[in-house]
Amino acid sequence: MQPIVYIDTSAIRNGKLEELKVAMKSLAAFVEANVPQLISYGFFLDGDQQQMTVVAVHRDSSSLEFHLDVGGDEFRKFVNLVDLATIDVYGRVSEAVLTRLHRKARMLGRGTVSVHELQAGFGR
Repeated sequence: MQPIVYIDTSAIRNGKLEELKVAMKSLAAFVEANVPQLISYGFFLDGDQQQMTVVAVHRDSSSLEFHLDVGGDEFRKFVNLVDLATIDVYGRVSEAVLTRLHRKARMLGRGTVSVHELQAGFGR
């Protein structure tokens, strides 16, 4: 079984950087406490602090599904802070996950959702 890598990228809304920094820390703490099967979760800002990227590594599709369900109310807190541009998922996910990803993309912006299936490689 290969892990699922989730990456989303958002533009930071004008004047919202400081509020976003607080929200990122709050969401990271919430996820750490409530999504124990998540392997890695991080928020990144570009050099100009105009773009936020979220990178999460899940054990499997069900872990991502659980994360999307548990975090739904917390994600809503980002509606006025960012404009989500893309969600890229690396690995095979369920239709239920795909539905949730499209819902999240609509909620946080006009972003696209792309799923990239592994063609060759291995995990350790």
